[in-house]
This record gives sequence, structure tokens and C-alpha cells, in this order.
Amino acid sequence: MDVQKHSGNIIMNTSTMAYRNLLKTIHDPDRLMDVIIQPVLFMIMFGYLFGGAISGSVKAYLPTIVPGILMQAMLSAASGSGSQIREDLDSGIYDRFKSLPMAHIAPLAGQLFADILRLVIASTASLATGYLIGWRPETGFGSVLVCALLAVFTGWSMSWIFALLGLLSKSASTVQSFSLMIMLVLTFVSNAFIPIHSLNSVMRFLAYMNPITYVITAIRQILATGTLTHEALLVLLFGLLVVVIFAPLTVLAYNHNN
Repeated sequence: MDVQKHSGNIIMNTSTMAYRNLLKTIHDPDRLMDVIIQPVLFMIMFGYLFGGAISGSVKAYLPTIVPGILMQAMLSAASGSGSQIREDLDSGIYDRFKSLPMAHIAPLAGQLFADILRLVIASTASLATGYLIGWRPETGFGSVLVCALLAVFTGWSMSWIFALLGLLSKSASTVQSFSLMIMLVLTFVSNAFIPIHSLNSVMRFLAYMNPITYVITAIRQILATGTLTHEALLVLLFGLLVVVIFAPLTVLAYNHNN
């Protein structure tokens, strides 16, 4: 009975903390912009600016740009985890949590679970904007849903890295700066916006070493064929590996800070 009660308390406390973090996102214009406005703006801007130059037209460019912006939105939404954790630590709210009769791990777990809904919102904004400006996936809604789930899972696994960065950094501004650099490097040095063969040899090598390249490739293949390819399985294994490595490190850093 005590074990069941303890497990129930962890679930309830984590749910409460997740709800708190979602409310902070809704009422904070900066965080809301990361998950809604940014993917919408980038989809429209990149599509209309580069569509004609790269693919001849915006419509022809959309199968390339939609998966790219989708993953950029996932990284941007995931990066918010680290800065929010750092802000909470700096504000002293975690000290207040420690004085309350709640599970010790609940604030961290609540943050990571709230990230899932943030990622879902960002993916919906990205895909819906692509559809509104003319993107029409040939394989149907089921394939789009599978791609969205794959992107959300990848983004959530990356959230553990950003959460660890937030716990180890000295300030929220440092977390934001590093997160922005990571997002820009992972998206622009990849196949998100241009064909890899158009890059020089050094940049091409870096793009092939970039895991986001394989996530975007897997999404494009699912949208083109309607089936899971070996790239999609590699992406799932990559996400699981990231969680297996960084989840214990994040919990260890969290316990050290608290």
C-alpha cells in the first residue's frame, strides 16, 4: 500500500508540475512564440524566399522545407526546457518546492512531460502552416501523423540534453545562447533547407554526421512512401540512446542542485 501510495503521489505531483509549466508557456509571450509563431513565420518566410531559387517554385519546395521547419520547431521547443529550469532555479522556486510535501523529482519530471505538449503544439503549427500555403502530402493523414510522432519523440529526447544544460549553466541567458547555437547548427548544417550534394566537401561531411539529417530524411521517406524505412528505425534508436544517456545525467545534476 505504501508503494502504491508513493507511486500515486509521484504521478499526481508530476501532473501538477506539468500543468504549472504549461500555464507558464501559455502566459509567457516569448515561450508561446517559440512553439507557435516561430514555426509559422519560418515556414512562410523560408518557403517564399527560397522556394523559387532552390526548387523553381514555392509548391515544389514545400516537400523539402516542411520536414526541415518541423525539425527546427522541435529543437526550438525542446530548448525551452533548459532555460525554464534555469529560471526556476534562479528564482528560488525549487527551494519552495523542497519545503512542500511532494515528490522530490516532480518539478523536473513535470517540466519534461510538459515539453511533450509544447512539441505537439509546435509540430501542429508547422504542419498546418505548410498545408495552408500549398503542401499536400501524397500518402495521406496517417503518414503525417507518424512523422509528427517521430519528430515529437526526437524533440523530447533532445529535451533531456537541454534540461541538463539548464541545470549546469550559470544563467538563463547562457542557456538561451547555447540553445540557439545548437539549434542553428543542427538545422542549417543538414538537409533541412537545401540538398546536401550542393554543399562543399567539409560541410557535406558535417551534414552527414548530423543526426537531424537522418530524422529529416526519415520523415521525407515516410511522406513519400507511406512506410517506415530503416532511417526511421535508426532515428528511434538514436532517440532512445539519447534518453538512456542523458536522463540519468540530468537526474544526477538535478539532485546535485537540489
